[in-house]
Amino acid sequence: MPEQYLTLDGTQVVAYQGEPGAYSHLACKHTFPDWTSINCATFFDALQMVERGDAYYAMIPVENSTAGRVEEIYRELKRTQLYVVKEHFEPVNHCLIARHDMALDQITRIGSHPQALAQCDSNIKALGAKSQAMYDTAGAAKHIAEFDEPGLAVISSELAAELYSLNVLKTFFNDTEGNTTRFLVFSKQQKMPAFEDNQMYITSFMFRVRNIPAALYKAMGGFATQGINMLKLESYMVNGNFTATQFYVDVEAHFQSPVMQAALEELRFFSEEVRILGTYLADDYRLK
Repeated sequence: MPEQYLTLDGTQVVAYQGEPGAYSHLACKHTFPDWTSINCATFFDALQMVERGDAYYAMIPVENSTAGRVEEIYRELKRTQLYVVKEHFEPVNHCLIARHDMALDQITRIGSHPQALAQCDSNIKALGAKSQAMYDTAGAAKHIAEFDEPGLAVISSELAAELYSLNVLKTFFNDTEGNTTRFLVFSKQQKMPAFEDNQMYITSFMFRVRNIPAALYKAMGGFATQGINMLKLESYMVNGNFTATQFYVDVEAHFQSPVMQAALEELRFFSEEVRILGTYLADDYRLK
């Protein structure tokens, strides 16, 4: 995929949430192999590194093919003014990991991030083990490396097992084949690629509709009229208010294309607020 629009202007640092060895860390290594990857405790911390200029990009997971959306990031979007400049799809190979002195039949509990637990739920139950929520997949591996808890194994990556000198009891522990996480790359600077007819683009944006009957139907009608493919529509509450709903949308179109401009004109008419997060080239994974 052409990436000349991602030309660096600053330091080659990409921030991610989680401990070293997390899947976000793998996504950073695969997308920016020559960059320095910096781990952060939370998504907010990773985004703030970019806001402050301490990192050029933040690698943030937004959805998984098995467990669905990553809820936390949608709460953070309204707190940042960063732009989306790239998407990346990372195949997820969950491994069942334990200390070297633990056998498979000794496992009574399996810990990991709730997303990973959901993606391995059937295999966890097949072992007769209980799930234990932990803050991070790689953090779970780090935990059992530092603390000897009888009966506790974790779900994490092969990279985490290698980094923390742990034993991989089972590879491909996820319930379904093809388990994949979609990441978005956030930047302080908008880097919109030039519009070309033969390329596939994604435009991400957020909006809040006016308080009128059928506002959402009317606001999105322009995309149907213009023949624009909608890839994702997510809703979430604003500031805990049940009457104020904000929407996140991915569409298959370039922001500068005539059809997109026509659809946005109609969207803005029925919305109180529209914020364009960015236009970027569609990842080659979408063509598979």
